[in-house]
Amino acid sequence: MVIRRIDEGRKRYLGLLLLGDEEERMIDRYLERGDMYVLDDCGVKGVCVVTDEGNGILEIRNIAVCPEAQGRGYGRAMIEFIEKEYAAAHSILQVGTGDSPLTVPFYEKCGFTRSHSIKGFFTDNYSHPIFEGGVQLVDMVYMRKPLKG
Repeated sequence: MVIRRIDEGRKRYLGLLLLGDEEERMIDRYLERGDMYVLDDCGVKGVCVVTDEGNGILEIRNIAVCPEAQGRGYGRAMIEFIEKEYAAAHSILQVGTGDSPLTVPFYEKCGFTRSHSIKGFFTDNYSHPIFEGGVQLVDMVYMRKPLKG
């Protein structure tokens, strides 16, 4: 398994990015200003985009694992890589996600705790309703984890 930084041709991973964020218009808002990584294990299995939000905060803007590779630890491996890669320059790793029974428990298992939320984020910013785990996503839930550097 190798995780490598992608500096050019990021849109070639759009199919994978759309698993983590369903609307290309939203992906375009952070794709070029963030750092992008892919996880390769006999083929690309995952993708992650992180942005520096200032004040020591690093944000996971998009993280996705191919459906056929989910549940094998790839998502956790990407988060652990990001933690190690950025701990010296950042004190907090945060992620904004929907209040879903699929994603919130994953982040909690990775050591994140709820921080705050943005009411109506998904209904106000996406052109269509988004459902995950049988739940319509309405509010953006921010979860945070301290980085040890």
